[in-house]
Amino acid sequence: MMDSIFPVRFLLVYSDSGSNRSLVTWQVRYNGALPVLLFARMSTTPQFGLNPPQREAVKYMDGPCLVLAGAGSGKTRVITQKIAHLIEDCGYDARHVAALTFTNKAAAEMQERIAKLLKEPKQAKLLTVSTFHSLGVQILRREAKELGLKDRFSIMDSDDCFSLVQDLAVTTDKQLIRRIQTAMSLWKNGLVTPDDAIKNAVNEEEAQAGRIYRNYVATLSSYQAVDFDDLIRLPVELFRNNETVRDKWQRKLRYLLVDEYQDTNTCQYELVKLLVTGIGKKPLFTAVGDDDQAIYAWRGATIENLKTLQVDFPDLKVIKLEQNYRSSTRILQAANAVIGNNPKLFEKSLWSEHGLGDPIKVLAMPDDEQEADQIAITLSAHRFERRAKFSDYAILYRGNHQARVFEKALRRERIPYVMSGGQSFFDRAEIKDILSYLRLIANSDDDPAFIRAVTTPKRGVGQSTLEVLGAFAGQWQCSLFEAVFKGGIEAKLQDRQLNPLREFANFINHLERRAGQPGETAAELLDEMMKEINYEGYLYDAFDDRQAQGKWENVIDFTTWLKEKGTGGKDGAGAEKSLLDLTQMVALMTMLEGRDEEPDAVRMSTLHASKGLEFPHVFLIGVEEGILPHKGDPDAPFETLGARIEEERRLMYVGITRAQRSLHVSWCKKRKRARESVNCEISRFIAEMKLDEGDAVPTEAETITPQSRLANLKALLQKPKAA
Repeated sequence: MMDSIFPVRFLLVYSDSGSNRSLVTWQVRYNGALPVLLFARMSTTPQFGLNPPQREAVKYMDGPCLVLAGAGSGKTRVITQKIAHLIEDCGYDARHVAALTFTNKAAAEMQERIAKLLKEPKQAKLLTVSTFHSLGVQILRREAKELGLKDRFSIMDSDDCFSLVQDLAVTTDKQLIRRIQTAMSLWKNGLVTPDDAIKNAVNEEEAQAGRIYRNYVATLSSYQAVDFDDLIRLPVELFRNNETVRDKWQRKLRYLLVDEYQDTNTCQYELVKLLVTGIGKKPLFTAVGDDDQAIYAWRGATIENLKTLQVDFPDLKVIKLEQNYRSSTRILQAANAVIGNNPKLFEKSLWSEHGLGDPIKVLAMPDDEQEADQIAITLSAHRFERRAKFSDYAILYRGNHQARVFEKALRRERIPYVMSGGQSFFDRAEIKDILSYLRLIANSDDDPAFIRAVTTPKRGVGQSTLEVLGAFAGQWQCSLFEAVFKGGIEAKLQDRQLNPLREFANFINHLERRAGQPGETAAELLDEMMKEINYEGYLYDAFDDRQAQGKWENVIDFTTWLKEKGTGGKDGAGAEKSLLDLTQMVALMTMLEGRDEEPDAVRMSTLHASKGLEFPHVFLIGVEEGILPHKGDPDAPFETLGARIEEERRLMYVGITRAQRSLHVSWCKKRKRARESVNCEISRFIAEMKLDEGDAVPTEAETITPQSRLANLKALLQKPKAA
């Protein structure tokens, strides 16, 4: 009779070799009562370079874990090292480990760092390292039929959804449409159904938005399309209602890591919970976040998820990372003092070994123009004195409207700068309109491109026609374009509805055939397409003359650029490209935008967009009551006002902790609003920094003129060199 083979067990033994200690993993099976050694290996996971709390967070494997990672405390290192530990030391297959974050850039950087830690870097490609929304797309693509979607369902972008809401609301009021879009997004992220939204409406505008929400959901379903928020909402609904599918994904993703956990909304937290909990399943996950950096309540994120985590997982292990590797002590003292005024979910205080650092300077300026001029001159002088790069500096502000006057000042001083969050040329509505035609020529299955192109300019194809076409396409599991010619559509649509659709589709087919023929130049096809759709006429019909002219000039610039690319550039060098080649090139460019190396330039950014970044020297501007903290809604109840101030305080904390070596904080006594000059009040947050304690003493700005700056620089140059 053969001896029983019991499940694999691990014995973790530390081997000391002088001062170098490494983890050795022994893997054994039990043959009867006797242990049989299968193999022993030395860990390739680095055990050093981690402080004790970081090491504890990496090693903890006994259940759910929350890592409270203060600003600059090395949270990404913990996540990447833990993934390496899971694979190299704990025997996890890389295909069963998932790490979720909030931006594609963060996911790409994380995967790259993990590859460098693994003995076999190729394993990093087997990991699921993605945003929440990218994971949602994976789930929906694989489980489309379970949700009544066709395999090639479409994902509508914000502009596509704007047009849909505009049609449903029967209005051209852009602000109202945006408010409705925001409300629907918050409802979806909060898992609120259309019926509940209508029932809980507190006024007629909310009730109207709820009714539009109900029609919007129905219309998307008929289009066989989803929007950005559906990418998480629909998987949550699927897992709630289909235990078989949920179990399949739980077996696929056996260990889950969540970055920036404090930024999760209700829907994202529910997705995490559904992936890690089940009958007889031990919840295995590590959430990494910081309650002091929760600054996205306005888009649905809720700090309550940190509280709920402790309730839903009573065995939660909480590990605090408080050592900061970014900033000097003075900067951290100010940050701790500010955030100490908020109620705390978890007590923690950042500290650093980087020394005391430069005193924090508070600059009180007469008005916003002088604030901008002063900051530009101070930055230039500071850079010269420190022999620093422009890219070592950041100018951070609460709202984009504060940037314009600083741009002018920086240009006057010939200081190069880049701006975070600016609109890409390819994101302009008029460019996306033209691109929708090119996308459709390249791929007739592109449903969002079809919807945008067939309705822009208007050609007698309305919402009701598209709803019928979408339902028919869903029934036959085909694209909207294919459905136009499919037998049986004649019984669904009247001739006056079907004829414009087929006329449009025939036009696209004609261009597609010519685009694939040798000798057909991209320039000729572009000219024919633009003439046929009469886009210029559409712009002048839809917008006032000034707006139409600006948009048309952008279109001319875009098509001229495409023609030049099609003929090999202005000098005619290079291979000639077809219209299909150009379409693929543009699609690739839009995906890769922003991946070039950063130029040597000052970074201008909103505080929200600066989160996750760090700079040696930071100028935090416009720190006034009404700006930071933002005035918000004056009619908000006290509870809402209190929560808003707490979030604004966290935003101030984020701004302070972006700085590594020096921090300048500025405010204005007067500021232009519209055409008037209004008095301003220094922000409460400056007093909360407690700069009058110790060596961090605030200083009133002493105006630096170009003449005094020149004198200072001359004096600096004349200083004798140190021996």
